[in-house]
Formats: sequence, C-alpha cells, structure tokens
Amino acid sequence: MTQPTDIRRVPEPLRLALDLAAAGVPPLPLRRGKVPFGNCPACKGGACGGRPNMKSGGACTCPAPCHGWAAATTDPTVLRSREWARAWREAAAVAYHPGGAGLTVVDLDNAEVIAWARESLPATRIVRTTRGEHWIYQGTMQSANAVRSGVDIKSTMAYARWLGSGTGVMAELPQVVRALVVKKPTMILPAPQSLTVSARGGECRHRTPTYLERGIAMAEQRITEARSAIHTTVYRTFLAVLSTHGRCGCLTEAHMARLFAAAQSKGESVRHCTDAWTNARTAVGM
Repeated sequence: MTQPTDIRRVPEPLRLALDLAAAGVPPLPLRRGKVPFGNCPACKGGACGGRPNMKSGGACTCPAPCHGWAAATTDPTVLRSREWARAWREAAAVAYHPGGAGLTVVDLDNAEVIAWARESLPATRIVRTTRGEHWIYQGTMQSANAVRSGVDIKSTMAYARWLGSGTGVMAELPQVVRALVVKKPTMILPAPQSLTVSARGGECRHRTPTYLERGIAMAEQRITEARSAIHTTVYRTFLAVLSTHGRCGCLTEAHMARLFAAAQSKGESVRHCTDAWTNARTAVGM
C-alpha cells in the first residue's frame, strides 16, 4: 500500500509533476541521461507481462515507477507515494506521456528540420529544446522514431521531456504529420519473394508467437542487464536478432520499438539506436 510523503519536503521535480498532473498531463521522473528509471527486477525480460497499455498485454503491480512511459500518471497519491520518493529525489528531469494528455509532439532535432517544418507543417505551439524544437499538436497518433532525418513523433507509447509550456496557439493534429508515419510500411524488414519454410515444411518457424517472443525477450534482457560496453552490447544484440529473425519478414515496428526502448533505458540515444540497427542490417546483407 502506498503512503504519501511529507509535502513539506517535496523535491522540485515532484512539485512540477504534481502541477502537470493537476492540468491533466501524466508525468514521470527521468534519471541522468534523460531516460526513465529502470524496470524493477521482477519485470526484467517482460516477466511481469507489462503494465496495462504496454506493447504486450498483462498487468503490472509495481508500486514504483516502472516500464518507462507507461508509468506516467495523473494520480497525485501515486506521485507522492513512498515508492516513488527515491525516483523524485534522484530525478534529473521530468517527462510526460503526450498521448495520455491527448497530444502529439513533433521533435525537431536541428536547424535544418526546423526550417523544413516551417515550410511544411501548420503553425502550432512550440517549445524550444537544447538542440531544436518540439512542435505540439492537439490529437494523438502512433509514435515513431526517425520518420525523416532529425524528426521523431512522440504521442502514444512514448514520452517527451517537459521543457515548459511553450509559445503559440496549439493547432489540431494535421494529416501531414500523420502521413509521416502512415507512409512507412508495417514491416520494418522486407519479406523475401518466397516464403521461408522448415525442412519439414510449413510456415517459417519465426512466425510461431512463442519462438519469436522468446527471442525478443532474451534480446531485451541482454541489453538491460549489460553493465558496461553498452554501445557494443546494443549493436551485437541487434545483429543477433537480425541474423536470426531478419530475413523472413517476421519483425515488425513493435519488435524494433521494444529493442530500442531497452537500449534507451540504458542511456542510448535514438540516434545511436538507429545507427546500430542500420549497421547491423548492413552487416547481415539486408
């Protein structure tokens, strides 16, 4: 059972989180490196099934912040609980779940893509970031990384760092932003012309849900349990996944997102994840 902390000693990140929650914006703490606090031991490798609304179904009863964006909440009792207290004391920043607030963030990483946005996207509320800008629209959609060079979409199943309310009037989410993701194919890896079959005949064994799920879960665990050489571990894990599951077209965006999320929980940036994935695909000849 959670118990509230002493409000007289509330750390600054928690004060901000409570303000966001009161406004209907679900916050969560970020640790150093601008990433969520890691999953608890009971949840490693997806053992708990995941919090509600995660990519895999099931329920998680973790009282502490766990499962990244899915831990974000507007419940002040949870935010002020003793189980969350350590995270707030150690928090380096506060993030929020845009989809949970009915929002979509177009994350523009540099001056070049900011110029593209000004020419291509409807004006809306803008929040300045360290390297670029967040363009915030009213409405939700599927999140996706690297929809074009230097542009990420953060809405459902994602988090964004809170950097202020921004300036400008928020516009409705336009079709041109939705199209950035819709244009991408469902499968991230092309299927070969003929179906891969086993020696005994039948469908590719990777399409057996248990086989593929076990492989992805093992890859997530390998990354999250790494204590050093994170860049190397991420690359080698991506390479192993693509070597085993990559040629039959079984991997989807959801699988890639799970691996990216595991890498980002260890401090890897989206750009490093994308580079590692691309290099791994090249290494296996894809």
